Amino acid sequence: MPVKHGAGYIERINRNLPDVRMAGERLEGVISEHKAFKGLMATQASMYDMQLESGWAAKLSYTSPLTGDPVGLSFKQPKTKKDLAARREMMQVWAYRHHGFLGRSPDYMNTVLMAFAAAAGLLDEAYPQYAANLRRYYDYCREQDITLSHVFIQPKAGRMSSFLQTFEEPEAARVIDRNKDGIVVRGAFLLDTQGATADEVLVFPQPFPSLSMEDSEYTFAFAVPSNLAGVRFVCRESFVGGESAYNYPLSSRFEEMDTLVIFEDALVPWDRVFLLGDERLAFRLVEESRFHTHASVQIMCKNIAKTEFLLGTLELMIEAAGLDSHDHVIEKVTEIIVTLETLKALQLAAEKGAAADRWGSMLPDRKPLLAANAYFPRIYPRMIEIIQLIGGSGLIMIPEDSDFAGAIGGQLNRYLKGIGLDAQKNVQLSRLAWELSVSAFGGRQTVYERFFFGNASTVNSRLYKGYPGRETFKNRVRDFLS
Repeated sequence: MPVKHGAGYIERINRNLPDVRMAGERLEGVISEHKAFKGLMATQASMYDMQLESGWAAKLSYTSPLTGDPVGLSFKQPKTKKDLAARREMMQVWAYRHHGFLGRSPDYMNTVLMAFAAAAGLLDEAYPQYAANLRRYYDYCREQDITLSHVFIQPKAGRMSSFLQTFEEPEAARVIDRNKDGIVVRGAFLLDTQGATADEVLVFPQPFPSLSMEDSEYTFAFAVPSNLAGVRFVCRESFVGGESAYNYPLSSRFEEMDTLVIFEDALVPWDRVFLLGDERLAFRLVEESRFHTHASVQIMCKNIAKTEFLLGTLELMIEAAGLDSHDHVIEKVTEIIVTLETLKALQLAAEKGAAADRWGSMLPDRKPLLAANAYFPRIYPRMIEIIQLIGGSGLIMIPEDSDFAGAIGGQLNRYLKGIGLDAQKNVQLSRLAWELSVSAFGGRQTVYERFFFGNASTVNSRLYKGYPGRETFKNRVRDFLS
């Protein structure tokens, strides 16, 4: 099928029936009606519907090079700056639909897969079959509009740092057998965001060091359907407060479930294997595909939409409290304005500085994107703190919508109104600010942003090592001193 509509997305996920566990039980029945997934799936269904709406279709899709049908634009390999701009505009449209609260909206993994497939030439010489598999899988996902999740990291028990402290055999995921049908995988992976609400999962963990760099049982990349036998998704506690959009305006719509994915001797067919055993090549594919760079473009769209949403929320709070003339309040608001304009400037700089890479892709300039990846995880907690500081007690005294319909409704309407807002709308705004900054949903969002591309050391190291101007600047100062 070409681009799918929302009903098609929901129908396919419901039909998959993967092994999903929550609170000690296996989920049964229609997953789109479960309270932990219902709101998220409805939001993503509305995003898929946009691909077929007359006002959005041309901006969200392009013509398939295989069939001539319309397919999702986020799958497109950008070969010109015009392509880059079209991809950015498409991603910004979806980001404004979810206001930046979906860290793993479908266009993220569409972009990642595009980057890996574009760099499949790296595998051609040594592993032509794996290269063909990767290209074929990219075509399949694009033509079928597959919703994809991913896992790139392993639990602490499977990491080298744990092994060096305990000297116990690591619980790292590994290939335990190879046969005529495929590879048999045993182990666990995290953090699979939206694993239970995706068609398939891409697995490409950082290899656990092995004595053999060319035939490591810990090195592999593959993709499988979410309902593959032997694959299980273990959910954390749901942070959906309830279905009421008044009481829980964010979590009722945008709560993405995170899962631990367990492979219990799961058989991965050979045609779904993209890399096996070669540790050096695994690191090269991650680095030379520049998937971080391409994905960062999508993330910038998300972060800009999210920052604009925070700024709009804060402005409404200030207006309702009559604080717009207070200097200390204005100072805090300008912090968010500076953040927003910095992100927009970095976004445009990356696009303007783009150049063709060895794979034929128009690659955005890495430097502004690496800077943004280091900047946003630091500033997002501060923006949330500003909402807390401005909101104060209003983030705590937040009765539910049913309270206004009850016997005390009249009293609430008298005492909880804001400036220019009746009490019910004022509390609705306060509940939004509460979900952003105080609730479990908001706490998860903050942690997610802090570690979006890894811990601070990893992100800063990526920026430092990927910044080419350092030597030039050193030489300039040497010349000055001489």
